[in-house]
Amino acid sequence: MRNFLMAGLMAAVALPMGAAPALAQSHHGARHHDRDHQRRANRHERRAEVRHHRREVRRDRRHYRRERARDIRHDRRVVRHDRRAAQRRWSRYAWRDYRRSHRSIYHRGRWNAPFRYHRFRPGVRIRPAYFSSRYYIGDPGYFRLPPASRFQRWVRHYDDVLLIDVRTGTVLRVYRDFFW
Repeated sequence: MRNFLMAGLMAAVALPMGAAPALAQSHHGARHHDRDHQRRANRHERRAEVRHHRREVRRDRRHYRRERARDIRHDRRVVRHDRRAAQRRWSRYAWRDYRRSHRSIYHRGRWNAPFRYHRFRPGVRIRPAYFSSRYYIGDPGYFRLPPASRFQRWVRHYDDVLLIDVRTGTVLRVYRDFFW
């Protein structure tokens, strides 16, 4: 019996000692479980942020594309408007069509100069004798020519009309057989 009592006492004393590490171990397991749970929650939160960011980026791209498409459409409308306005402006100077219906204006009779006829082309520099004030066309609008800019003059050269830069003598534009 004595052995039996000793075994019971030892078991009673050993139980709290053996239970303490078990309790500590389960507490340690709970901390480990909490840490895993926190990591999973953080990972889930980061993934949610990434998904949200991607949605924002897609939305911004769609918005940018819409805005860019709107800007492109606007730019095309502006270019079309400018082109039409330029056509309207230059249609006033459509001398070829006007000349067909107003032949008498472009018939200037015999016209001679003290120099021979040369077939000038744009970019060529010519002597001042070819574009002296004697050969200026005083009213280019009368002949449906575009107005000359500063330091430029429309000059008659036999049946041709030349736009000359009077500072350098450079031929800027040539209309051949302008006069009949």
